[in-house]
Amino acid sequence: MGLQAELLQAGTSALLGNYRPAPIVLTRGAGRTVWDVEGRAYLDLSGGIAVTSVGHGHPRLAQAIAEQAARLMHTSNLFWNDRAIELATEIVRRTGFDRVFFCNSGTEANEAMLKLARRYHFERGDRERVELVGALGSFHGRTYGSLSLTGQTRHRIGMEPLLGGCHLVPFGDIEALRSVVGPRTAAVLLEPIQAEGGIVRPPPGYLRAVRRLCDERGALLLLDEVQTGYGRTGCFLAREHEEVWPDACSLAKGIAGGFPLGAMCVTARVRDGLPYGSHASTFGGNPLAAAAGLATLRIFDDEGLVENAARMGARLLDGLRSMERDGSLEAAIEARGLGLLAGMRLAPDVDPQGVVAAMRERGVLVSLAGSDVIRITPALNVTADEIDRGLETLAAVLRDPPRRAAS
Repeated sequence: MGLQAELLQAGTSALLGNYRPAPIVLTRGAGRTVWDVEGRAYLDLSGGIAVTSVGHGHPRLAQAIAEQAARLMHTSNLFWNDRAIELATEIVRRTGFDRVFFCNSGTEANEAMLKLARRYHFERGDRERVELVGALGSFHGRTYGSLSLTGQTRHRIGMEPLLGGCHLVPFGDIEALRSVVGPRTAAVLLEPIQAEGGIVRPPPGYLRAVRRLCDERGALLLLDEVQTGYGRTGCFLAREHEEVWPDACSLAKGIAGGFPLGAMCVTARVRDGLPYGSHASTFGGNPLAAAAGLATLRIFDDEGLVENAARMGARLLDGLRSMERDGSLEAAIEARGLGLLAGMRLAPDVDPQGVVAAMRERGVLVSLAGSDVIRITPALNVTADEIDRGLETLAAVLRDPPRRAAS
């Protein structure tokens, strides 16, 4: 038995079975390439599900983490630390939000927003405003609050009863929202693009219409930018494409280049919505995570990664749209996305997991979004040659794609 087989056997025995990882064991990475324990190289166009924003093993990020680990790793939120102050200041400067709260993940950032929404109205004496509205097809995380507003049934099976006072309506349908947002609504939570739901973009002007509706009816607007933020769509935040201002937004994934970190950003309107003692995170904003976040922003600036995401995203989408138009690629139904959050929806008879596996066998790693979309979310410093290789590999697989088993 080889090393990879041994490790796969050990992992299956020791780890909980709530994941189904690909049958390879990765051991190192550099740039957009990773290697398994047997030495085989793969072009990583999954980017850790849009997390490794500066690629694998970036020397400046690695150095910042190592130096900070030797200097000061953790203090708790009982004390200020210099790195968290510096990172919060940078995020405020770049985004235009007024305050930042640090946590460890996207779902925690979304939980913080939901708690903020209810407490904000409570502090203002409007204690009937406890209801929360989300969208069908959405994904906001696995904790109970975020799961309660996640509009995908498969994630909720066996987890009920969920948080009360939550409503889900079709994404992109402003009239459906209008029918449920009222005097008891604390907030509306939406993704600018539904990433996990299949890379679904709303109609133009939808988010601005939601903003107007929330203002008319006294509700807050919360945007989940966990996957769309931090340069992923070719702007620092996806909200910039529609020039819409939420009252708060959540960040995570690419915020620290792969180191666990999440954040909630809020406007001046709601900055006092979580008063002293109302919310906390033991590890959130610790010096090590904040140092990684600072290094990531400096790499963004020095290497022009947001601009590169816009350029390479346009190249990627052009290639996907060419496949969609190619009459010989009947498996390619619809190109989707914006920037480096992009994908291809497959024909109903094509096996999506089989396509992912076939691309992996050809040395290219991608992931799935929804049930039938091949998702491509590489590091923001991906090159044109790497985009072209990914497109060529996908096209090659889709010329004779694996099919779903007959039911």
